[in-house]
Amino acid sequence: MDVGDWIEQWLSRPRFAVYLTEADGDRARALALYDWNARAAAAFLHDIGHLEVGLRNAYDRALSARDRPGDPHWVYEPTRHFPARIRGSKDANWWPRNEIAIAIDKARRNGGGARPASGKVVAELNFGFWSGLTTAGHEGPVWRRRLHRAFPRGTDRTAVHEPVDRLRRLRNRAAHNESILRIPLADRHADLLAVADLLSPKLRGHIADRSPVPAVLADRP
Repeated sequence: MDVGDWIEQWLSRPRFAVYLTEADGDRARALALYDWNARAAAAFLHDIGHLEVGLRNAYDRALSARDRPGDPHWVYEPTRHFPARIRGSKDANWWPRNEIAIAIDKARRNGGGARPASGKVVAELNFGFWSGLTTAGHEGPVWRRRLHRAFPRGTDRTAVHEPVDRLRRLRNRAAHNESILRIPLADRHADLLAVADLLSPKLRGHIADRSPVPAVLADRP
């Protein structure tokens, strides 16, 4: 295997240095770790993608549960769940409303027309949006009023938010081809399956049965 300086020209010296450090200076192993990191990232993105679809649909149902016939979908009336809440000089709910506006614009530009179907808008909202709905600031107005219905009775908000937020951070690193070598990946996969189980034990079983993650973790150089 040619492990010359073409690798640094490809990856950059600082980027490859992360893997060289992990491999104790062994260039061949460092390159193998880089390739493994890419496979591990892809495996997690596969499973997180399944979880994200389940999470956003469960949240959409919970946020829409008390709508009356004829009510606009909540993405077209975001102040229903995210009214202006002024703290100091800032509106604490500006961020979710802005994310919804961005998602509507994306859905329009992706062929959804002047008023895209609500499902198209929901699909454009990113994982960060959904994970942000279970922060402490949304405990009363969003979690207690609506989102808790997406989970078994008695589920604590932090039992959802903490693992989902850890998965959000892992997803961001994986999606941007950053190193995930020092993240406890087996623990993150346990987080993923635990949240999936809260949504639906059958969803948890489906993800677990088809997950590429365990085989990749077992194959680390």
